Amino acid sequence: MPGRQGEEEQTEEGAAPDRAEEDLGILTVEELRQGQEAARVLEDMMALSVQTLVRAEVDELYQDVRPLGQGRFGRVLLVTHRQKGTPMALKQLPKTSTSLRGFLYEFCVGLSLGTHSAIVATYGIGIESATSYSFLTEPILHGDLIALIQPKMGLPQPAAQRCVTQLASALEHIHSRGLVYRDLKPENVLVCDPACRRVKLTDFGHTRPRGTLLRLTGSPIPYTAPELCGPPPLPEGLPIQPALDAWALGVLLFCVLTGYFPWDRPLVEADPFYEDFLTWHASGQPQDRPQPWFGLTPAADTLLWGLLDPHPRRRSPVGSVRGYLGQPWRKRAGETEEVATGEEETGE
Repeated sequence: MPGRQGEEEQTEEGAAPDRAEEDLGILTVEELRQGQEAARVLEDMMALSVQTLVRAEVDELYQDVRPLGQGRFGRVLLVTHRQKGTPMALKQLPKTSTSLRGFLYEFCVGLSLGTHSAIVATYGIGIESATSYSFLTEPILHGDLIALIQPKMGLPQPAAQRCVTQLASALEHIHSRGLVYRDLKPENVLVCDPACRRVKLTDFGHTRPRGTLLRLTGSPIPYTAPELCGPPPLPEGLPIQPALDAWALGVLLFCVLTGYFPWDRPLVEADPFYEDFLTWHASGQPQDRPQPWFGLTPAADTLLWGLLDPHPRRRSPVGSVRGYLGQPWRKRAGETEEVATGEEETGE
């Protein structure tokens, strides 16, 4: 079963230099322009938001109801407004681990993206107290996706298709704004109802403009794309692209269909499961099919092969998921079991 993996630890090296296309590694001039425009928009939003911060202690304005989540850098609480009684989620980031700029950046990314139905809406209220920075979002009360993924089973096929389709749409929205999400994993997917009919993406602390130069400094995790694991195409780092999110979506899709990771790290020399996948991907021969993939259909194979292509320029975009809706992603034994649950198969 997918466990709570450590986050990708990367160091940001700044934006890719404005060079001729052939010198930009995997980044074209137009892609660089999109990222630079996204960065300018966020800087403008941050300059405005710092002027409207509410300076007060959180408990003066809101009453705690219960915790909703805890991360390495902060926590999320369900709160109610003391005067109006309105329920909201409050993300609180201690000043000991968060700079004002880091807080403003995550706050403004959330504000710029939250109009999408599969992204948690951020409200335009930022709060600075003596010890923390906080902002408010819509409350999502049914936990995150990791709690619903059953070991060696994943999710029921209809729920898996609904979930991945909504996440693909959210990622497309992010990419259309010139940004790359960079932190797709079940812990960052919030569930809106017990049947997992609606999900929402949250936590934008790692989101960066397209073309931002990054280096991997920690150990890779299953969601880390292989291009981040090798020497970068530019001395300053890898110019990040939406293909990073496509890889992570492919890994998440495999998890919700099977209940486990396809590999621990996308490194041939360190992970035999990844090496087996590359052998099969290159040959396309049934005899090379790795054991973890036995329960998936040819449609799921084709979809995952596209999302998990080791070459980022050949990797399918996240929206490719829609071309496979309505087709079975698990082999017949799994489908028979899901019909018994009474769920209708739908891509909605």
